[in-house]
Formats: sequence, structure tokens, C-alpha cells
Amino acid sequence: MDSKYSVIVFDLGNVLIPFDYNIVIKKLDETDPGLGKRFYDVYMKNYGVYKKYERWQLSDRQFLDKMMEWTEGKIGREEFCKIYGNIFSVNQKVADLLPKLKENFTLVLLSNTCNIHQKYGWEKYTFLEIFDKWILSHEVGAVKPEEKIYKAVENFTGKPANEHFFIDDILEYVNAAKNNGWGGTQFFGYEQLIDSLQKERILP
Repeated sequence: MDSKYSVIVFDLGNVLIPFDYNIVIKKLDETDPGLGKRFYDVYMKNYGVYKKYERWQLSDRQFLDKMMEWTEGKIGREEFCKIYGNIFSVNQKVADLLPKLKENFTLVLLSNTCNIHQKYGWEKYTFLEIFDKWILSHEVGAVKPEEKIYKAVENFTGKPANEHFFIDDILEYVNAAKNNGWGGTQFFGYEQLIDSLQKERILP
């Protein structure tokens, strides 16, 4: 394909792997009726705690200290990690695009994520090994839409900004990439993604 891009950058959550916190609520309710909603309400009201963990401003232990408090001491750390990490499924149609794209492009995964979600959740998906590099917020110390995390991708690829094309379900993060000189599209679903990639001459 005669595309101006040489690097395709994918978001992870809700593009390749949808996630659902209702799974956490349900599992916690099985431990103690109502615990799931109580936990989720506190979690969302204090979402800044997770955002700090995403950028590794909190260690695993510091984050889990909070989680143990919010789950009222009714569940152990290891069990919490398993429940908290097991919220993902696979968007198989999108995952199946990766080997085709790999034939002509460098593939980078760019995700705001955390160590628990990686270790107990998505790292098991072998299709993610197709990527040439994972750029993860908790390893970089920055989150989308901050410029630093996009620059981390460029530092890996060594390619000019305008050769990167970004796919993310959150418009703010796509716009940040575009402000950095990248191309990109907001993800709404498989058919829309195919249309966008064809318009950009990334797919035939």
C-alpha cells in the first residue's frame, strides 16, 4: 500500500479488549451483598487514586492498601487482583487485523493501564505479542493525553511524527496525537475502523 504512514499505534482498552467493571461489582457482591456497588461508588469518587497508579505514582502495595480499605477488609489482596484484573474480553475482528497490518507497518500498543490489569488481565492474550512494542503508562510515568507518552512511541520507532497513525476510542486522546503531528481516528467499531484505514490507504 502507498500509505504516508509507517507506524500504526493501537489503544488497548475498548479497542482490542473491551472491559467491564460490572464484572468486579458482581464478584464482590458474591463475597458480600452490596459490597460491589459500595466499592465502585468509592472507586469512582476517588478515581484520581487509580490515575496515580496508572502513571506509577503509587506502587502496587500503596494502591492495594486503598483497595483493601475500599473493600472493607472483606477480601484478600491476591483475590482482589484476580477479580480486578479479570474484566477483559477480546474484540476478535480487530485483533485479526494485526497480522495483516504487521506485513507493512510497525505496530505499537499505547495504553493507559496498570500493573495489576496487565499481570492479572490482558497480558495472557497471545495476539498482543504481534506488536513490536508496548508503550504503557505505568512504565513511562505518563498517561494519554500527555505529550510525553506519545513522544515515548516516537523514541521507540525513530520515525517522524507524521508517519504515525493512532486508533483510540477516546477522542481527546486521538486529538492529542494529532496535535503532536500524528494521524488518527476515533474507534467506534470494526466497520468504521476498516473504512478509516482504507481512506488512509493503510488497508486495500
